[in-house]
Amino acid sequence: MSDDFELDTKDLERRMDGAMTSLRTEFASLRTGRASASMLEPVMVDAYGTQTPINQVGTVNVPEPRMVTVNVWDKGLVNKVEKAIRESGLGINPQMNGTIIMLPIPELNEERRKELTKVAAQYAENARVAIRNVRRDGMDQIKKAKADGMSEDDQKFWETEVQEMTNLHIKSVDDALEAKQAEIMQV
Repeated sequence: MSDDFELDTKDLERRMDGAMTSLRTEFASLRTGRASASMLEPVMVDAYGTQTPINQVGTVNVPEPRMVTVNVWDKGLVNKVEKAIRESGLGINPQMNGTIIMLPIPELNEERRKELTKVAAQYAENARVAIRNVRRDGMDQIKKAKADGMSEDDQKFWETEVQEMTNLHIKSVDDALEAKQAEIMQV
């Protein structure tokens, strides 16, 4: 029976990659002093009775390095979009101009930069925890197969495979964190 065991490494890798994708999305939402349309991705607007992503109620543009604009399609939603941005915790003060909401991106001071690096580190730690949880699932599958009669050599082989995959993903989290922190601290 043990010869039939095949660990689904593709599934484990897909789940670890999912943690990395989530980390990149969280990093994109961190303000670095430069305008980016992706910084508005987490903002949800109460539109038509449901929580809707901001990019589904208007066009998000970056006309200049320190300005993001949102051209709201429905005039009735302009105030709701403005309120959602204000309450999002991004620290941006929206300015209204008809159906266009302008978001000037202020310079970051040293204290705010340090806060953002801590937030980035927390996002990275959450990604590491998610990757380690996937690793634990893989190891549990291997232990179960060992109890069902898998040879010790096979067990060691699969444990090494899972550990190498985990190390690779943890390293990419660390590299992404280092790059993001350098970007945040860049004046």
